Amino acid sequence: MSLNLTSLGNLTAANLTDFDINDCTLSICPIAYAQVHYDPSLAGNALYLAIFALLLFVHVFLGIRFRTWGFFGSIVGGLVLEIIGYAARVQMHFNPFLSNPFLIYLICLTIAPVFLTAAIYLCLARIIVVYGKQYARFAPRTYTIVFICCDIFSLVLQATGGGIADTSNTPSQGQSGINIMIAGLAFQVASLTLFALLCADFAWNVRKARNVRAPLQVSSSRAKFHGFLYALGLATLAIYIRSCFRVAELQGGFNGALANEEVPFMILEGAMVVIASISLTAAHPGLIFGKSWGAANLINGRNGEAKLELGDGSNFRR
Repeated sequence: MSLNLTSLGNLTAANLTDFDINDCTLSICPIAYAQVHYDPSLAGNALYLAIFALLLFVHVFLGIRFRTWGFFGSIVGGLVLEIIGYAARVQMHFNPFLSNPFLIYLICLTIAPVFLTAAIYLCLARIIVVYGKQYARFAPRTYTIVFICCDIFSLVLQATGGGIADTSNTPSQGQSGINIMIAGLAFQVASLTLFALLCADFAWNVRKARNVRAPLQVSSSRAKFHGFLYALGLATLAIYIRSCFRVAELQGGFNGALANEEVPFMILEGAMVVIASISLTAAHPGLIFGKSWGAANLINGRNGEAKLELGDGSNFRR
């Protein structure tokens, strides 16, 4: 039955069940019947929307300038999904009862960080080539292929689960969708954990090797390159914290306490992804590798040295 807004006053939980929830507004329906049990903040969600839109513009400029196409595609995909997701949350501020904005926000913001982690995985392969493939457990390309495949698998699970959960006709179907989403997010956490361990292992091997051979001879851009590494680490940590939060959030289902509290969401979801996105912008590989990103930007130096030509034209030699 469709809700007649002109003939009914404020509705109660007892008489709302006969009506289409999409016809509700905050003026006549209890907030408990909304898609989330709060009115999403207009200022907070609009702020995140503006930040991601600005970062998207910057990445389009840098990606075209430096031709970092793989990194460009991953970052832009994630930022576009973040923009769509927060635009849906802004719409929910005006009517939190509508199912379509909720579904858009849920799926887009759930899967967007998968694209950001793919960009980080692409950077690791170049870093390994710079320091030396002999210090890694696997070939640089293997890291990229394995972890991007993990990202794709996680992406499919999260998107499928979100769609099933919000379009389900029975509670059991809805719970099945939530469980699939949790599996996707948990798999993402597991793959990020493995990624972090392999990165730590590589860094430790490099550090040990530097104790028995001449230190890196680099130009004044050494600090810039190390800043690039720290920014990637910060982005990885932020996405890891966010993914752990989303697993905990969905454990209680859409009606759970975490799923219906905006402050934890805005901090542990929104702010963490903003930190990751800003880090990946400040540490854009084009600013480090220049236009030779596609070839890992390695040039054979004299005496068989590996020499990295930085984005500012200086050299990083080992």
